[in-house]
Amino acid sequence: MDKYKNHVLVGGFAQLPKGTPAFEMQKSIGCILIVNQDTAVIEKATFTFIKDLTNDFISSLLIGYSLVDDIDEILLNMEKKFLVPPQKAVAQSILSARNRYIENALLEK
Repeated sequence: MDKYKNHVLVGGFAQLPKGTPAFEMQKSIGCILIVNQDTAVIEKATFTFIKDLTNDFISSLLIGYSLVDDIDEILLNMEKKFLVPPQKAVAQSILSARNRYIENALLEK
């Protein structure tokens, strides 16, 4: 049984801000999403953060939203709720994953 038959795994990456502890540890952030291809809804999300708490919190801001139609709401939620120095890099990694998803969807048409 193919658990993710109608899904795609897509990733996006961005450089973390220099001078932050996160940059000193890993230089860039990755956003990996499992997206339902029929609805474009994000069903699972993970980030390359070291701490599970941070990863879980950011993921909760994305799951259940459409990667295509709800991007403004996703980014606004992040701006209001994810108040840490790498906020913009995380947003950029999400946008990068979204762009890759849209490019792939256009190629399949």
